[in-house]
Amino acid sequence: FRLKRKNISLIQFIIEGYEGMATVTTIDPRTSIIQVSIIPDFLSEMNEVIGDLKNKYKMEEINYPETYQQV
Repeated sequence: FRLKRKNISLIQFIIEGYEGMATVTTIDPRTSIIQVSIIPDFLSEMNEVIGDLKNKYKMEEINYPETYQQV
């Protein structure tokens, strides 16, 4: 996802508050790209949460190369 840089830590805090369901990795802090890794058993629940966050914080879902160099 791409989002405003100022919202990265907030989004990470919210998603990881659902302990054991998902993690957030900052792929590129310069371009404000994060990756959300969801445990398969919680896919439905986390898609709901992420849907709400996408609307509220204007998160843009993007396709990022599978092989990336993490900063």
